[in-house]
Amino acid sequence: MLKLLVLSLGALAVLWISTGLILGAAFAPKTLRGEMVDLGDRRLRLVCEGPASGPLVWLEAGAFGFSADFADLQSALAAEGVRSCAYDRAGLGFSDPGPRPRDSAAVVTDLERLMAAAGVDQPVVLLGHSMGGQHVRLFATRHPERVAGIVLVDAATPEAVEIPVVRRFVSTFGHISQATAGAMTLGLAKPLFFFGDRIGLSGPAVREKQAAFVSGRHARNAANEASHWLESAAMARAAGGLDPAWPVAVVTAGAAADRNGEWGRARLAPVEASQHGSYAAVPAAGHATILSHAHNAEIVAAVKRVIASAGLAAARRGES
Repeated sequence: MLKLLVLSLGALAVLWISTGLILGAAFAPKTLRGEMVDLGDRRLRLVCEGPASGPLVWLEAGAFGFSADFADLQSALAAEGVRSCAYDRAGLGFSDPGPRPRDSAAVVTDLERLMAAAGVDQPVVLLGHSMGGQHVRLFATRHPERVAGIVLVDAATPEAVEIPVVRRFVSTFGHISQATAGAMTLGLAKPLFFFGDRIGLSGPAVREKQAAFVSGRHARNAANEASHWLESAAMARAAGGLDPAWPVAVVTAGAAADRNGEWGRARLAPVEASQHGSYAAVPAAGHATILSHAHNAEIVAAVKRVIASAGLAAARRGES
């Protein structure tokens, strides 16, 4: 009886994984948006959209995220005449893996190399979603001459992990991510292909997001990033705060941030430290769906405010 049960479970597992493999082969994207940029030892995928001239917004995805997360936002920005670039961090999406650990220092080093290889040398508006807010912070403090402004979208700040409940969440998230990566590597999530887009994207990016969702390689590298969240936050804090002269916009999902609570104060601190700060909440949006075409209007507005403020600040510096 036990032998029959084991054989039955084995057959079901084979059928389950085989179904996933068939789905992936049938529906995974056959062509990719953007380009693969050669860094010399490996390649990172870069997706840029919008007019070639004018301000540039550089997009940094959150945990387990990559360039596909920003597809709807990039289209919305392009419609407003704003150019933006998103990329897949090493080992995520369709980029080649990079050396470990995948902490903020490694991410920022890759970003420096990617910008240089892509010929991006002008100051940019840095936009970070979720955990990407920490990477943006470290890059900005390392390269203040490259910063025109900052937009943080439901983003983590390095100081937030000093709140005990947030620190516990981050630690737990890292452990869960490692377990998830193990399951993904075994192929157990393959049949869940169509559940991979929690943002609500449109167009080709949907298939990219679904393919990454069931990818063991993507999950392993994303889990490595998540497991170093606390160390990355410490790096960003040690590097210093944002320059008060930089325009900063914060956009959050759900109810407006409670200025009297620890979490609310942590999220709004970058705005209040800026001479050109702004804040907006999107009550109908969730942490992921805020990036979708249905809810990203406030992000576009925030980007435009930062661009306008950056131009005003530059003009004032020129007059002084």
